[in-house]
Amino acid sequence: MSNKRKGELLMVACAVMWSIGGILMKYIDCNPFFIAGGRSLISSMVVLLYMYTSKMKVQFNRQSVPAGLSLCGCVTCFVCANKMTTAANAIVLQYVSPAVVLIISALFLGQKLRKMEVGVVALTFSGILLFFMDELDLGSMAGNFVAIISGTFMGAMFIFNAKIDDMAVKMSGILFAHMMTALIGLPVGIVSGHVNLDGRAVIFLVILGIVQLGIPYVLFAKASSLISPLSCSLLGMIEPLLNPVWVALFYGEIPGIFALTGGIIVLGAVIFYNIWDEKCSKS
Repeated sequence: MSNKRKGELLMVACAVMWSIGGILMKYIDCNPFFIAGGRSLISSMVVLLYMYTSKMKVQFNRQSVPAGLSLCGCVTCFVCANKMTTAANAIVLQYVSPAVVLIISALFLGQKLRKMEVGVVALTFSGILLFFMDELDLGSMAGNFVAIISGTFMGAMFIFNAKIDDMAVKMSGILFAHMMTALIGLPVGIVSGHVNLDGRAVIFLVILGIVQLGIPYVLFAKASSLISPLSCSLLGMIEPLLNPVWVALFYGEIPGIFALTGGIIVLGAVIFYNIWDEKCSKS
């Protein structure tokens, strides 16, 4: 098997594992901070074990810490959004990150946006507006905003990670993110109350930590060294496509027509931008 095919299979497996997060979180009757903290505590053990077996030294420095903080914000906000709005809204709105990256780069990094990039940002936010046309109650609308904040943190994470070449530093950032999420999420979750941790919830929490978060990051690290960033990005889009499917099939939560339309627009804009940007970088 070629390295390219191996990398593609690893990335597909990674995205499929990521996609089960929405349905498992729906079935855990605990507040989102506790879920985020518990999941990340288990995931941090998986990442630490991988780094130990790969002989990577943990490095908390000016590169790994900002990347870790942004990932911490991303995963925490995503769990909160998943509890506050539909799983489809939570995962798709998180993928506004490319538009966020463009805006941050233009406002704070002095990068001039090309006309096509301005169009992609406008198209993405037009799709976002459709999500809010479906959600008229305050709880769901707040969940949509939290999902967008999650996407903003994700965009910041991409910017910070783009400057990191050392795989040990990247994995250290991931480890730091999960450690911080656990240290913040578990105490806040316990104090906030509503922690109905029965046997089923414990099993689902362990699956989230190991199968949905821990192992996929290891697979992603391996895949990113074998295939192009574009391939990783496009194959990763399997996650927002499958996530609402599992929730619809096993939980009966079906997004409205406006949200579905908005999701198609957002994901379509992301896929188009990735392909267009890759072609521009090669020309």
